[in-house]
Amino acid sequence: MEKLSNPQVTIETIQKYGFDFQKKYGQNFLIDARVLDKIIAAAEIGPEDCVLEIGPGIGTMTQYLAEQAGKVIAVEIDDKLIPILQETLKDYDNVRIIHQDVMKLDLNELAATENHGKPMKVVANLPYYITTPIIMGLFEQNVPLQNITVMVQKEVADRMQVGPGTKEYGALSLAVQYYAKPYIVANVPPNCFIPRPNVASAVIRLTRYTEPPIAVKNEKLMFQLIRASFNQRRKTLVNGIGNAAQLNYTKEQVQQALERMGASPTVRGETFTLEDFARLSDTLEEIAG
Repeated sequence: MEKLSNPQVTIETIQKYGFDFQKKYGQNFLIDARVLDKIIAAAEIGPEDCVLEIGPGIGTMTQYLAEQAGKVIAVEIDDKLIPILQETLKDYDNVRIIHQDVMKLDLNELAATENHGKPMKVVANLPYYITTPIIMGLFEQNVPLQNITVMVQKEVADRMQVGPGTKEYGALSLAVQYYAKPYIVANVPPNCFIPRPNVASAVIRLTRYTEPPIAVKNEKLMFQLIRASFNQRRKTLVNGIGNAAQLNYTKEQVQQALERMGASPTVRGETFTLEDFARLSDTLEEIAG
């Protein structure tokens, strides 16, 4: 069939199946071939690759992926899209469609069965409400990955790649940058989608580190400190961490740790780098003994 990146073909396909866009799934289908080409190029898709596509929609990006990759696993939650995908992807014998919520899938097992445990590449057009849980889930479960190339709200992409001292900087910036190197591939205006979203989007590539860029003794504690520091942005680190219910450190212990690090007792989370949080985590563990 003709490519779905042609807006007319997308409209005809949607009308043929009487498909109604589901707001709860944040469905906005990409209809710009240039953007699709940029995503494929950024993800560096080749015949050796097994690609996990999250939320294929009607199969627009899946068609492009299938032409470049060795294998494509397309995971779609909306049962109304499954018959459409079976139609739009029938010419490709290297695509497997899985009707499931990706958050409930064992992706390590999927990588083992579909790609012999070797690192996969992930490509997705993610709705706002599920972006962070999906990306962090992929990282925290240690799913074998080379890179994640995703379409997200521009504001979220900016937050993933900014550094300390900016208003966008926060827990998501630090978490993403612990696991991967972020790179914004392209900004994408609303007119590249059907229906048009109300906000601008961006494609971001997250290249997975084989080893984290910093060393920390207790990764879980470091992320608890990061979350506590940004839960109340206007508070100092001493107050943010000292008041956090899930942490058992006194304000005096936090002050002592900052003093050992040579940091100001009134410092705030938004000025701390990933390395600073790792040092704070290690120092607090030493003090608490």
